[in-house]
Amino acid sequence: MEPLSWGQIGLQLLIQFIPVWIALALTFALSITYKRRLGLYGKLFDNVIGMVGFGLVMFWVYTALAVGLFDWVVTHDPLSAATGMKNKVPGTPLRGAEDGDYAYYLLGGDTLARDVFSRMVAGAWVVIRIAPLATLFAFMVGITLGLPAGYFGGRLDSALSFAANLILAFPVILLFYLLVTPEMVQTGIPSYMAIVLFLFPIIFLTVLINARYRTQPSRRNLMLAVLLFVLGWAYLSLISDPETRVAFLPERLDLFNIPGGILVVFVSVVFVNAPTVFRIVRGLTLDIKTRDYVAAAQTRGEGPWYIMLWEILPNTRGPLIVDFCLRIGYTTILLGTLGFFGLGLPPESPDWGTTINQGRKLLSIYPHPAIVPAVALLSMVLGLNLLADGLREESLKD
Repeated sequence: MEPLSWGQIGLQLLIQFIPVWIALALTFALSITYKRRLGLYGKLFDNVIGMVGFGLVMFWVYTALAVGLFDWVVTHDPLSAATGMKNKVPGTPLRGAEDGDYAYYLLGGDTLARDVFSRMVAGAWVVIRIAPLATLFAFMVGITLGLPAGYFGGRLDSALSFAANLILAFPVILLFYLLVTPEMVQTGIPSYMAIVLFLFPIIFLTVLINARYRTQPSRRNLMLAVLLFVLGWAYLSLISDPETRVAFLPERLDLFNIPGGILVVFVSVVFVNAPTVFRIVRGLTLDIKTRDYVAAAQTRGEGPWYIMLWEILPNTRGPLIVDFCLRIGYTTILLGTLGFFGLGLPPESPDWGTTINQGRKLLSIYPHPAIVPAVALLSMVLGLNLLADGLREESLKD
């Protein structure tokens, strides 16, 4: 077979992403149709910058879901090498291709003869599994601690602010490196950190429901029982790892089998980002608690947690949503940096940082193994920044 031309490569790439194009088209069509009913999200579609950013982000989200859940888009196993395909240029036919095999390496082969295109799209699945969820957990920690610190003030505020400033005094990259080094992992400290940090979503949701339904005890108790059972089981499954010193559940009851490297990186992201979120929430709370509607709620006899969670927190959504998008971008860069230096994730991982590091060794001769994941990383972070800009502009109009 003859190698593909650049035009043919582009056409084949478009074909491989057909499920993603369909999902994007449906998302935009439905969102634009019902945008007047969708609040801040709907207003995003009146902003060109926000729409471009949203499109870039959702492209990688749908790509990750297609790869991780349905094994679509990928053309080859991202971890398998093919004989004779080492450092091959884009569009090279696959040697010894059998029936059912994709006939080409669309974006070439890397230094270990693996398909660069498949590793790029598989890398999106690694990023999407870690960055948004870890950022969400960091927000749970920051919100749960930042609201009472700003609302009550006093010694509680001083103690929490001191702890946050102490963590923020370390350079972020250095702290991240320290947490994911093999020596630190062997001590079991990340596992113990997971036990503490993963409690915060349970605490947050428990207090949220209790504050909202405290005047309806039967309904509150039922909701809390279901919540604590489901989240408690998920919590024990998250922190239970037979390979470490923390193993609370037998294997047959363990819902998740998270690789140790991913768990360590996840915990590190939460720990590094939570203090910054805490400071943002604390500052917003100090401002909003002086508003008239907070005073009115206090006059009605509402409890402090109800006021924090149902009066103050909803009015911080604009800045927090914007920061959430930006922080996912920062986390994506951190993951890429860790992978580039070979820390945290397994060395065979298809994440973009690891792939860039492996491709840079022959960058002057075979640039495609490093350039492809670098462009993917750039487009993802650019999309998140544009999305944050669009959300910021629309939230200021409220």
